[in-house]
Order: sequence, then structure tokens, then C-alpha cells
Amino acid sequence: MSHEGNDVITEPSCGDPNNSQTDTISKRQRKKLLKHQQWEEQRDLRKQRRKEKRQKKRQERSTQEEEGAEWVSRKRLRSEVQPSPLRLVVDCSFDSLMMFKDVRKLHKQIQRCYAENRRTLHPVQFYLTSLGGQLKQNMDETDKGWVNWKDITIKTEHYHEVIPREELVYLTSDSPNVLTELDDTKAYVIGGLVDHNHHKGISFERAKELGIQHAQLPLESFVKMNSRKVLAVNHVFEIILSYMEKGDWQEAFFTVLPQRKGAVPVEQNGQAVEDKEDEDSDRDSDGTKTVKDNTSSMPDQQEGANEQIEA
Repeated sequence: MSHEGNDVITEPSCGDPNNSQTDTISKRQRKKLLKHQQWEEQRDLRKQRRKEKRQKKRQERSTQEEEGAEWVSRKRLRSEVQPSPLRLVVDCSFDSLMMFKDVRKLHKQIQRCYAENRRTLHPVQFYLTSLGGQLKQNMDETDKGWVNWKDITIKTEHYHEVIPREELVYLTSDSPNVLTELDDTKAYVIGGLVDHNHHKGISFERAKELGIQHAQLPLESFVKMNSRKVLAVNHVFEIILSYMEKGDWQEAFFTVLPQRKGAVPVEQNGQAVEDKEDEDSDRDSDGTKTVKDNTSSMPDQQEGANEQIEA
């Protein structure tokens, strides 16, 4: 029975079935009953959710413990680092000779050098000289954190204004001098130029003009190649880091250049370990995967890491 302003619901009495008397409950009471019924029906579901929540917390604690152990391991490894007095300089004075797309590639190569030097056990004294122009503009726009880089000396001045000329050795594949050992008292200069062979020999000519020493890496003594001996900035940098750690040029070359097209080890007698048919070396001139680098994974820095430079 319902009265205006006081909605009620009538149900049969749960007493005597022959009793025609009805029990009357309000809508509010009905909602409470339904809510309670639903709560009872979901008891198992709540129990399962609590169990999953506990498992998730245990997993998070386990992950945190593992990360903590890894951090301690990295810290201990870092304590074993022995910095080298050897200096490696990237000469950025070729900025005006490059298109902006090549400047971006050079930037990524420099990022790679910085990252590799930070993780090696024998980091070198890393220098960037003549920084300015398009390169600095790209660094400011795409990598603002570069101003906080550690263990690196960045100068706007030319390298011969930062380091005494008698201590400089320019690394260039055009030099007739072959580098057999590294001298810790020297500063080795790598030309920061992605040129696609448009400025062949320019770093060698500049070294001669400045009257500084020059040399090439002993690539021909350990590697037989079907293309010109031009490597990316980061590859020259990484080869030197690898040599400092391993003390073996051939191992250093093939650690950094394990799958270079046409590259095979050379035995002591100067003969290639295996002969391969020459491939079209012109492919190297366009900078397309001249070298495949397997030293680490940095997806955001891989583009341009294999472009050729005069080194």
C-alpha cells in the first residue's frame, strides 16, 4: 500500500504462509538490503584483490632490493675506475664546412664519445674545442643537459690555443706516420667533420699548416679493408678506449668494428686471414652504415654514428 509522499514497498510476510498480512519497507531500506547482498556476493572478489595487492607489494620490494644491489655494484665498479692522463680532443672547427644535417650527426657522435668515456674503466681527459656555430645551436636545442656534462673540458678556442702545440698529435688517415703506441703525455686530436669525402685530406693539411705532429691508427697492420680508411669520430674514440683497456690493437679494432663490410683480420705476415671479394667501395662514401657498432645500445644516438669523417 502506498501513500502520497511516503513511497513504500509491500512484500509477503515471511511468517505463516496463510497469513495475508504484508510487511512494508521503504525504498531506502530496500537499497540497504541490496547493497548488503552485493557486498556479500563480492566477498571472494575482494579477497582476491587483497591477495593480488600483497603480491604486487612483495614484487616491488624485491625489485627495489635488486636495484639497490645493482646500484651498489655500479658504485663499487666506479670505485675501480682509473682515469688516464691521456687526452682526446674533438676538433669542432669544421662547423662552417658542414650542412646542418651533418652537424646533427656529429653531435650524436660526440654524445656517444661522452657516454663511452663515462662508462669505461680508464676514461681519458676529454676535450671539445672550437665549439660554436651550428653545432652549439643544435646542442642547445636538442640536448640542453650538455652544459652539465662531467669530466669534459669544453672550449670555444681552437685546440692549439688550449694545449701546447708540441703535445698535440692529429689523427688523420692521410698521415704517413703510423701510431703504434699511445703516449700519455700527448693530446690526440680527432677531426669533427662529417664530410662524405667532400673535404678529403683537410685535417692533414691543417695539421701541417699548424706545424703539429700527425699520425694514423695502425688499421692496415691489423685489418684488411675494401674501402677508404675513414672512421666516424666515435669509432676512433672507442678504438682508443678499447686499446687502453685491452692493450691489443687488433682486438680493439674488432671490438668496435666487428662486422664492417670487407674487414678481415690480418696475420703478422701482412696477409689477410681470409680472402673476400671486393665490394663496391663507393657505398662507403654515402655514409650508409659504414661501420656497425655493437659496443652499447643507445637508440636515440645511433643515427649518424656511422657517418665518415677524416680521422
